[in-house]
Amino acid sequence: MLKKFRPNTPGTRQLILPMNETLTRVCETTRATVKPTKSLLLPKRRTNGRNNTGRITCRHKGCGHKRHYRIIDFKRDKENIPAKVASIEYDPNRSAYIALLNYVDGEKRYIIAPHSLKAGDVVQTSTEPPFSIGCCMRLKYMPLGSVIHNIELYPEKGAKLVRSAGLSAQLMARSGGYATIRMPSGEVRMINEECKATFGVVSNSEHNLRVEGKAGRMRWKGIRPTVRGTAMNPVDHPHGGGEGKHRGNIPQTPWAIYTRGLRTRSKRKSNKFIVKDRRKK
Repeated sequence: MLKKFRPNTPGTRQLILPMNETLTRVCETTRATVKPTKSLLLPKRRTNGRNNTGRITCRHKGCGHKRHYRIIDFKRDKENIPAKVASIEYDPNRSAYIALLNYVDGEKRYIIAPHSLKAGDVVQTSTEPPFSIGCCMRLKYMPLGSVIHNIELYPEKGAKLVRSAGLSAQLMARSGGYATIRMPSGEVRMINEECKATFGVVSNSEHNLRVEGKAGRMRWKGIRPTVRGTAMNPVDHPHGGGEGKHRGNIPQTPWAIYTRGLRTRSKRKSNKFIVKDRRKK
């Protein structure tokens, strides 16, 4: 659910934030407040949009609250070993929630939490049923029509597709060693049936409905102010200058490269696995 704040201050006038009701606040066994597992944390150093030479290659980044990176298990390579969901936690580095798994052999791992997964559920990677939410399986063993996420692009390389909040894909068909999958964008593509995927829809589907309410909240997230090109002078941007307001006739970047509609996909990439392009109706 979302919480719309009362306009007691200018910063809360438009503020809409998720209530995070599905997160685990207190551990059921120890009754202690749930905190990130230290063994699964890594220090995260900000680059502020700069490359290895120190030059800004991605604008409008900088500052922000300090974060730790959570090590996520995208490979799900512990096969036929059940794991109990210990908690559903918040991850500042991604839009979806994460789930802490306690395997029966004592190992702990984080995974992307599917919608409706809760503490106490049991999941595993296997080739046999149950086909329950959070379980991982190769595409060749999944029932047709399954709603899936965390899809590998190449076998044993780890999940690369459908990992953001609220997304899901659908397994449509199988033939010739490939599975046909409808992606969230509407694209239909073939993926090797030896690749793994997870049942269910990614959690936190209301992430796109949140409204930050003030500039300071964006600064906490590490996003700096963005100025429209039409509000600049001609020396600063191709859209700048002119008398009065205007839209900027030819959409360009500050370096006069055409944008908004220009295809940027590399020509070296293969299109033979794309059955239907996302732009075609």
